[in-house]
Amino acid sequence: MSALRRLLPPLVSGTLFGAGLTVGGMVNPQRVRHFLDLFGDWDPTLAFVMGGALIVMAFAWRIQRGMGRPVFAETWSLPDRTDLDGKLIAGAILFGIGWGIAGICPGPAVASLALVPAKVLPFIAAMIAGMALHYLTIERTKG
Repeated sequence: MSALRRLLPPLVSGTLFGAGLTVGGMVNPQRVRHFLDLFGDWDPTLAFVMGGALIVMAFAWRIQRGMGRPVFAETWSLPDRTDLDGKLIAGAILFGIGWGIAGICPGPAVASLALVPAKVLPFIAAMIAGMALHYLTIERTKG
């Protein structure tokens, strides 16, 4: 497989994802905080963005079920676990707390690098440090 054929799909899908996050307002921390502030100055408009994403994914999953194999790969790379464990639940809670405090999560942070890199670089640095800490303390010790 040529490098262009291998790199083009993630480049196009990442660009579309970042554009969708930007147009939908997910890269604006104030807007996200207002969405999460259910008992204060609540702004429900991001629910429409998330609902729109679910509708698009529902069509994508339906199309995927009818395909024998992906267009740009030999096999599908889909998660095979369906159970919930303490590690997943703790991670989701930690993710939600961080999202509520910062008003931004990893996808919008990366998309924001194109718009306001100076403002989002501390978040990106903290995210990379957290991933490195996780690798050094948990993944690396699995052996």
